Amino acid sequence: MVESVLNNKRLLAVDDEPDVLETLEEYLSDFEDLIFDKAIDYNTGYQLLRSWTYDLVILDIMGVRGFDLLNAAVHLGFPTVMLTAHALSAETLKKSIEMGARAYIPKERMSEIVPFLEDVLTLERRPGWQRLFERLGGFFSATFGPDWQKDEKAFWQEVMSGKYEPEPVILKR
Repeated sequence: MVESVLNNKRLLAVDDEPDVLETLEEYLSDFEDLIFDKAIDYNTGYQLLRSWTYDLVILDIMGVRGFDLLNAAVHLGFPTVMLTAHALSAETLKKSIEMGARAYIPKERMSEIVPFLEDVLTLERRPGWQRLFERLGGFFSATFGPDWQKDEKAFWQEVMSGKYEPEPVILKR
């Protein structure tokens, strides 16, 4: 077995592509006593979020109402990672950060997901985003274009420097 902070954890992944869930399960299969729950639709994912305590949640954006699930997961206090292919954009990256996600991983980099998940579990939010941008900043620039940050330069500098803190969540009755 692999020594990791992922040992003895409970994770939930929600994605409408069963092959993505199978691949994630394969990547996580070597971790001792890791419980991996999965759902292929919003309703099942939401019910699982409300039924269990998770150490980490992994959400697709498209097809499962990922931002609605992100909102629920963050409100429940679960560290959440966004995993996307079709919604891969600077706008969804920013929205994920602002809504309280702890990481944003392109599906084409899913084979590298374990270190990102370990970072989410071991680093605070701000250093975690800083580390993510150290690893994926070049990928984002290549995907979104070299000037993708210019319209909101101050926001992106804050995130990449590890200084960004999302607004507090205020629950309404």
